[in-house]
Amino acid sequence: MGDVGRPDLFPGRALDLAAKLFGSLHDKLMVLPPFCEVYPAHGAGSLCGRAMGAKRTSTVGYEKLYNSALAINDRQQFITSLTTDMPEAPDHFSRCSEINRRGPALVGALPAPRPLAPRQFREIMAGNEMLVLDVRDYSAFGGQHLPGSYHIDITGNFATFAGWVLPPEQKILLVADQADDVAQAALLLRRVGLDQVVGYLEGGVFEWAKAGFATDHVPQLSAPELNRRLSTGDGLVLVDVRSAGEYGAAHVSGALHIPAPMLRTKYVELDPDRDIALVCSTGHRSSLAASILKRHGFSRVWNVAGGMTGFNAAGFAPECPLCVVPHGPRFLGK
Repeated sequence: MGDVGRPDLFPGRALDLAAKLFGSLHDKLMVLPPFCEVYPAHGAGSLCGRAMGAKRTSTVGYEKLYNSALAINDRQQFITSLTTDMPEAPDHFSRCSEINRRGPALVGALPAPRPLAPRQFREIMAGNEMLVLDVRDYSAFGGQHLPGSYHIDITGNFATFAGWVLPPEQKILLVADQADDVAQAALLLRRVGLDQVVGYLEGGVFEWAKAGFATDHVPQLSAPELNRRLSTGDGLVLVDVRSAGEYGAAHVSGALHIPAPMLRTKYVELDPDRDIALVCSTGHRSSLAASILKRHGFSRVWNVAGGMTGFNAAGFAPECPLCVVPHGPRFLGK
């Protein structure tokens, strides 16, 4: 929908697969009647293409008119387009191919995450094979969270970024606001090959704090606060953690560009003694990025609430054409 698949995920086969894709599109699919309906297997934000559209359905005729990939009628130009400057492929793409090859675990055989009281949760999370994943919204995570937690908002493109950044060899403990979110998170994690969800914090951070255990924080910067700090030149380092395409379309002058998943290794390029603000399109990915930096010992970290969408809405920058639904299946906040 609005794009075509990507042939660059199989090492050494990209050129051949791009050529075959061109043939499939132009010799088979686009010769179907224009009223033939199209029901896509991927939605907006899927990294199985460069820019998947947000429409739920389409027609062959509509795609022929508005799909930019289909507008490339020259075979070699199409191949070049589909094999250069493609988005980064999440880590789980290659892992899931191998899982599918050998056969995934049966969902019915996987245990349900068990509730853990705060003291028991703290004891288990101390193990080296464990990680804590907080799935609440970024304002809740920013207010207080368990030290060392990863943060991926359950309402964002949760499965993609979980599969991308979470170490697959580690077992997972969840922090959520309600049991329904635990069940949903476990389901989505399994869909990207992360089956080792051990348990969840019973009563959430509320009970954790009542037990007297330590919490950490990520302050939130509103659009006016970010603009004020940038305008006064107080030394704040702004890191744009969106994709290369989003950054290239529009960004704040002077912002560094490091996509959120890349901070797992590229955090070494940042100075932990500087104030660092992280911005994405809405605040979801930047909060993930903040949690990654916090895990690496950064303490002077801020999340830009509302992201570039809010910064643009406040009139501090031109509207970003890719910030509407860049990385999420829940369109326009739904």
